[in-house]
Amino acid sequence: MKLWKTDDELFSIVRRELFTCVVGDVMDKLDLQHQFLPPQIRPLRADMVVVGRALPVLAVDVFAEKVAGTANQLMAKPFGLMLEALDDLHPHEVYVNTGSSPRNALWGELMSIRARKLGASGAVLNGYTRDTKAILDLNFPTFSWGPYGQDSSPRYKVVDFRVPLEIGAVRLRPGDILFGDVDGVCVIPSEAADEVFANALEKVRGEKRVRKALEEGSSAVAAFHKHGIM
Repeated sequence: MKLWKTDDELFSIVRRELFTCVVGDVMDKLDLQHQFLPPQIRPLRADMVVVGRALPVLAVDVFAEKVAGTANQLMAKPFGLMLEALDDLHPHEVYVNTGSSPRNALWGELMSIRARKLGASGAVLNGYTRDTKAILDLNFPTFSWGPYGQDSSPRYKVVDFRVPLEIGAVRLRPGDILFGDVDGVCVIPSEAADEVFANALEKVRGEKRVRKALEEGSSAVAAFHKHGIM
């Protein structure tokens, strides 16, 4: 029987009982073997956890804050559609940005304040963040390549959002679930979420039994033979 009826209930269970390693292991068994984002995407602080539905945001490199007379009207708009994407966050969503080169920050303090006000769960950036001390003080779950103060304004623009993205080997769609902790960020396809999380809960509870057996002196071979987990 499923232990949750809503995203709020599911995400509470995930935060309380699961970790990304066990969720990744379960997805491997379901032939979802390329679901972890690249390992350079790390939490700003080791105890940060993010879980929520993806709001994917696509960005590109630019080389001036405003350019007039081009074929693309977004070139005259600072940040492109970044502010619109930020304002479109829903409760329990995660802002996920990729596409531009890692040469400037993609997220900062004021974006974190707005995202929190909208009930967002966190931000995952395939690039750098800035205003690190302020974000840490806000305790807003933020995953990125790390701190870097270079401003985004003359260097990148958001060109679309709520569109499918690829980050590393992972395809990410609006509404897919992101789960991140100190071991990285994994993407759970929305249609597989019920099976993945149910199996992960079963596995993590089994791992507790294996841990108890090992602490009581069982050999690794015997523990694996009995529980099928290691």
